[in-house]
Amino acid sequence: MAHSENKIRVFIADDHFVVRQGLKHTLSQNSDMEVVGEAEDGNQVLERIKDMEIDVILLDIEMPKKNGWEVMNQVRSLHPKLNVLMLSIFPEEHYGLRLIKAGASGYLTKASAPDQLCQAIRAVASGGKFISPSLTEKLIEELHCDTNKLPHEHLSTREFQVFSMVASGKRTKEIADELSVSITTISTHRANILDKMGLKNSTDLIHYALENGFLKNGPISDTKP
Repeated sequence: MAHSENKIRVFIADDHFVVRQGLKHTLSQNSDMEVVGEAEDGNQVLERIKDMEIDVILLDIEMPKKNGWEVMNQVRSLHPKLNVLMLSIFPEEHYGLRLIKAGASGYLTKASAPDQLCQAIRAVASGGKFISPSLTEKLIEELHCDTNKLPHEHLSTREFQVFSMVASGKRTKEIADELSVSITTISTHRANILDKMGLKNSTDLIHYALENGFLKNGPISDTKP
């Protein structure tokens, strides 16, 4: 919740300096908000928020060293009352529902209007959730219809997280280190992912991710486990 001066204390986590500056400028236009800290990678986020009083973290899903999804999981575990508003370049239908179900207080694309961003910050700072109208429609669809799902929609939350990391070109050991689990565990997840999605290997998985808009860059050549 906001402190005695009625300002919402916001921490910005994004690996791009220009994005952080833009967010700070946007929030500075609102008298009820102040930016109290920032970080450029996942490990920095976890280290810097330890002794800070924060109401909302604006967290990019694609963070170096420790991705935003895993950072969110650790924040929710260590600071259960801290509100995490996820930001991403990817459409809401790709990650929004999964992240909210996993504990995020809300999800916004970076293309969202400044007014919507501020509305979302106020909503989650007061203890609520922020779900955009389009994401609400998606949620209603999911509640009423479980048929005709795309292959990736059959994955569990952890499998989907590993799917995203494999698709981005990360090796099995790198994923295991980032998620603090064994290589065997990640290998098992990877095998289950390929089986559930009807894919043969990581190359097929990357092609699927490209075709369905989960990657912002071109194909990744290094697909070794």
